[in-house]
Amino acid sequence: MVRIVADTSTMYSSAQAREAGFDVAPLAVTIAGKTYRELDDIQLDEFVSIIGQGHMPTSSQPALGDVIAMYENCGDDEVLNLSMADGLSGTYSTAVTAAQNVEHPEKIEVINTGTLCGPHRYMVEAAAKMAKAGATLQEIKDKVHALMDTDLSFLIPSDFDYLRRGGRLSPLVSLVGKTIKLAPVLTQSKDGRQLVMSTVSRSFKLAIKHVARELKEWGVEKGWRIYVVHAAAPGLAEAAKAQLKELFEHATFELLPLTPVFTTQGGPGCVAIQAVKEL
Repeated sequence: MVRIVADTSTMYSSAQAREAGFDVAPLAVTIAGKTYRELDDIQLDEFVSIIGQGHMPTSSQPALGDVIAMYENCGDDEVLNLSMADGLSGTYSTAVTAAQNVEHPEKIEVINTGTLCGPHRYMVEAAAKMAKAGATLQEIKDKVHALMDTDLSFLIPSDFDYLRRGGRLSPLVSLVGKTIKLAPVLTQSKDGRQLVMSTVSRSFKLAIKHVARELKEWGVEKGWRIYVVHAAAPGLAEAAKAQLKELFEHATFELLPLTPVFTTQGGPGCVAIQAVKEL
């Protein structure tokens, strides 16, 4: 049997993941002098409320001990850990290190999915369904790698300070972010390790229009899943979804709140548009 494990970039809590047929190691946030495992110990609404009181958060990858315990709970089964993008977090490195510290490391494989949030969620859901159906480890890996060739992500931040503090911006983007008050659209660099500028728009609506053009060029159509994820910005997210649905009426849409860690990275009010081809 193959066991699928991941992290809370999937936007699943530990309990929700177990119900869906896999396990996650929660990333952590520290705010107002206290550290929480996201989605298990603190939800987005409470987290944003604490930020609103003037506290600035920091985030960190899952604790090494938590990942080791997650592996050990899989017993003698083969384990496939689908980690969020390396470079945007230390989560992948922690997953690899943890695998080297269990009794049978040869039973564990870790894949750097190169993505996060929506597409990451879909890859893990698909892998868990395949594992439940009796697919082999190699069959699941092949499918995940095929999905990795299709995903695309865009971020529209409302506050560049969060991204600058996290060190996830290219130097040029960081400089531009200090000087503009428009609607920048960021995307992942080719190696997936940084956020780079895709365009700068005069309004949120025009930013979504740019994203739509990019999705069209990527080949998004029927048989694709488009994620609209947001950090306490449901109004903007709904507007983005409505605008995109007019152009991609046959795609499957999911609108979801981001987790506290990704709110720490992108800042309250950010909206991300992501796409991945469905199985």
